[in-house]
Amino acid sequence: MGNCQLCPRRCGADRERHPGFCKAGSRVRIARAALHRWEEPCISGTRGSGAVFFSGCTLQCCFCQNYAISTGGFGKEISTERLSEIFLELQAQGAHNLNLVTADPYVPQVAEALNRVRDRLKVPVVYNCGGYESPEILAMLDGLVDVYLPDLKFMSRELAERYANAPDYFAVASEAVREMIRRTGAPVFDAEGMMQRGVLIRHMVMPGCREDSCQLLHWMAEELPKGQFLISLMSQFTPTSACIAFPEINRRVTTYEYRQVLETARELGLEDGYRQHRTSAREEYTPPFDLEGV
Repeated sequence: MGNCQLCPRRCGADRERHPGFCKAGSRVRIARAALHRWEEPCISGTRGSGAVFFSGCTLQCCFCQNYAISTGGFGKEISTERLSEIFLELQAQGAHNLNLVTADPYVPQVAEALNRVRDRLKVPVVYNCGGYESPEILAMLDGLVDVYLPDLKFMSRELAERYANAPDYFAVASEAVREMIRRTGAPVFDAEGMMQRGVLIRHMVMPGCREDSCQLLHWMAEELPKGQFLISLMSQFTPTSACIAFPEINRRVTTYEYRQVLETARELGLEDGYRQHRTSAREEYTPPFDLEGV
């Protein structure tokens, strides 16, 4: 924490004194820990996913639906001991899994908390992230995470720089996804259809960016091992107030744009996974960040 090199930005912040680029200090800060029913069916199931929403983010995307915690800093600082307790409490509530949402800035503390209770955790651990993960982060999680739920947001360096201030996004995320697949192998499900192991790659189609989406799909089909991952193509893009500064994406995705991406996925044989109804583009899908369960 004294010279942070944890994420690909390697900002060098002394997080004991002030937050890094990710807006995170040296202590774990979370905004919500509760059953969450708005993930893919193999993650949320019938009882919900035990989602822990961490404050801060290494990307700072201008369209982030969780901006109150990713950039706004909302949340409460807790100890690693308390984090371990929260993991067990979510399991006791009937969660299908433990869902770590944007835990990147706190991976050392998260690993410590998981190790404290790993003999008592009976549900899979899901690492839910933006895809912008360093090799060091993935090494720390080795043996602790069962399911990876990464975004693969952009292929274009220009789009990644404009909307996430991360021109190296694809170079980093593509290697991270490869490594996640290597570590987990092909998707494994239980009798209820709940994912127990594997990688589910998310891609959200953005306004005016369908060509980049299709290029990403071609890369997945050509470069990733067939049958070793699932894909979730999302239409839920909802412009935030920050999108006013980016008028070209200050709208919802059209039916035409989304259908073109779906058709490309079908043509490439990328049909193992999920797609969304157009009604998914709603603010209500963002959970309330009210310190529940913290």
